[in-house]
Amino acid sequence: MPIVTLLAAPARADLTQGILDIALRGMDGTDAHWLATGLAAEFAAPSGDAFHATWATLHGDGFDLAIQPEGARRKALLLADMDSTMISQECIDELADFAGVGGRVAAITTRAMNGELDFEEALIERVGLLSGLPEAAIAEVLATRITLAAGGAALVATMRAHGAYAALVSGGFTDFTAPVAKALGFDEDRANTLLASDGVLLGQVGMPILGREAKVEALHQIAAARGLTPADAIAVGDGANDLPMLLAAGTGVALHAKPTVAAQAPIRLDHADLTGLLYLQGYHRDEFAA
Repeated sequence: MPIVTLLAAPARADLTQGILDIALRGMDGTDAHWLATGLAAEFAAPSGDAFHATWATLHGDGFDLAIQPEGARRKALLLADMDSTMISQECIDELADFAGVGGRVAAITTRAMNGELDFEEALIERVGLLSGLPEAAIAEVLATRITLAAGGAALVATMRAHGAYAALVSGGFTDFTAPVAKALGFDEDRANTLLASDGVLLGQVGMPILGREAKVEALHQIAAARGLTPADAIAVGDGANDLPMLLAAGTGVALHAKPTVAAQAPIRLDHADLTGLLYLQGYHRDEFAA
């Protein structure tokens, strides 16, 4: 029997028994129980026939609803995008703003992440606009402009505490993924390389580019190296370059995603933070790692 997870935005924590009852009635749900007071609950549903109607009823009021098969929800592998997923910014946009070309680059980023432009071509174009930027700007952007997304540390720590492997797989740059992965406790990180010479960015990215298909390849490679399959993974991202990875993973989550991605991803979370991925796996709040 499918399992339905109901989530509230942590800043509001306003999930009540009344809201849960609306979802239960809408889907003829049974066996409801709370995963975290005010934040998350789950229940069994006889089918998913009424899911979309119930989702529409609750989504506009600030609640996320997700439906999954009952078995094997807890995953042994986490694959996560970085920009606008594990951090709250797009690193290339912040570098570009620092370089004085922020508007031009941000417009390209938005279109690329919504699937309107080829990711690799858009990345090459954007990196080209960074030519001549001092390499030291990377450290300054990291220190002054980059913030970790809410719930990320708890997500990684909790899954690793329960034996999972965590990989940060980004279409961004290793200069950012390495410190972010270290700060959040990821086991490994993969990303693109910004080329520099004599302390100055060349406006070029190392080849081959880690893009849409490379994220799927990373999922298969990392899983196989641990005797797992993509079905054993939960993946999270927000952009069009993440969508193939989300579709290939056992559980694919579009988190605060671009419209075309949210519309196609197996699960979309528009209100919850990254701890929502733990509730989707059936974790109770008291199981979270400190």
